[in-house]
Amino acid sequence: MLVEQIYTGCLSQGAYYIESNGEAVVIDPLRESEPYISRAAKGNAKIKYVLETHFHADFVSGHIDLARATGAQIVFGPAASTQFEAHIAKDGERLKVGALEIEVLHTPGHTPESTTYLLRDSDGRDYAIFTGDTLFIGDVGRPDLAAGSSLTTHDMAGMLYDSLRNKILPLPDSVLVYPAHGAGSACGKNMSKETFDTLGHQKQVNYALRSDLSKEDFIQELTHGIPAPPSYFPLNVRLNKDGYAALNEVLERGTRKLNPSTFQLIAEEENILILDTRKPEVFAAGHIPGSINIGIDGGFAPWVGTLIPDIEQKLLLVTDPGREHEVVTRLARVGYDHALGYLDGGWEAWVAAGHDIARIPSISADEFARMSAENPSYEILDVRKPGEYKSEHLADAHLLTLDHLNENLHLVNPNRDYFVHCAGGYRSMIFASIMAARGFHRIINIEGGMAAIRKSGHFPLVTSACSVS
Repeated sequence: MLVEQIYTGCLSQGAYYIESNGEAVVIDPLRESEPYISRAAKGNAKIKYVLETHFHADFVSGHIDLARATGAQIVFGPAASTQFEAHIAKDGERLKVGALEIEVLHTPGHTPESTTYLLRDSDGRDYAIFTGDTLFIGDVGRPDLAAGSSLTTHDMAGMLYDSLRNKILPLPDSVLVYPAHGAGSACGKNMSKETFDTLGHQKQVNYALRSDLSKEDFIQELTHGIPAPPSYFPLNVRLNKDGYAALNEVLERGTRKLNPSTFQLIAEEENILILDTRKPEVFAAGHIPGSINIGIDGGFAPWVGTLIPDIEQKLLLVTDPGREHEVVTRLARVGYDHALGYLDGGWEAWVAAGHDIARIPSISADEFARMSAENPSYEILDVRKPGEYKSEHLADAHLLTLDHLNENLHLVNPNRDYFVHCAGGYRSMIFASIMAARGFHRIINIEGGMAAIRKSGHFPLVTSACSVS
């Protein structure tokens, strides 16, 4: 028996490969199929099933392409309904994979169709559960994503309580827990950085599995303080239910080479967004006017989904040379399939062609101290999350969290001067670039963010409740 967790840090997502006697199963795959096909070829195995724990909201799963490429059967749990061929398993149904057995445990609560897969070894012993977003390490799935359902968040939380008590807790303490996500995912509130654990240990440390926790107390605790889900979540659910374009088609279109002149001609068409994925400090020093910066070396895909509201937005890409395939792949993971090509030769080619250049004013923490003393009229914007702000912030800073920038644009005055910072500089450059693209040109970015501000020692730092969410 072989069980491998294939963890993707930028999405905080765990997919799984299980193999026995020449047969294999993939659970919750990412959109690109090649890693799973290559893994099966390495073991001389045939992928028999692609198991989905639920309709994922935070990424587009690869079940359709993987099934098409391998002949594997797509399996969802009870209550699922798809627009493509799939086996909708019954609660308690058992699937054979080599010498192993996988039992389908319907565990609604995160979503109505949420399912846990119980793996038994060749001796019939309960070995591991693949819980999707039903049970995380240290947490459970949020109950507010049943889009289009008549069930309320309260209803879903109650269903999750019953699922945990009736299907998960009775299993042996030795059973391994393999969830679909870890810390950093928006599918839960307080997930651990660990990516697997034993069920016995989770019974001791996970608040949701406490034996003394009543159903009403569970519902209250689970539903309190849930942040609004990113706007792309329901769009990804739709793609996972209804189907999507083949990834090779998306890659072929998105990795089309465009020389600077062609790039500029397309950029001048209606409804085109230029997405620059280079490092924040490189973008600040020079970029195409009107482009926005979301660096590939950060939480790239979730920020794209959060801040670009139209999943069908046509994109032109500026990337570091050689990284265009990676950028298009990571866009496709969250359903942004409409990249039209990338700037051939990168930024250097644009400069060499003599096209216009824009810059974002960006200063050190020491310069910030001097300028803020000389210009007390400047307002300071902190674009971190409310919890970060509450933990520690500048006395005069106003919170304008990046996650909700699109809803809170009216809070920024285009005729006022601002300093902006985040924790380390990644998010503040996203903010500054989006504002500049929308005509706000009086924003100065603070390099290194709060880390640099703290290290400089020039500013008193305070803790308090948040002022703007």
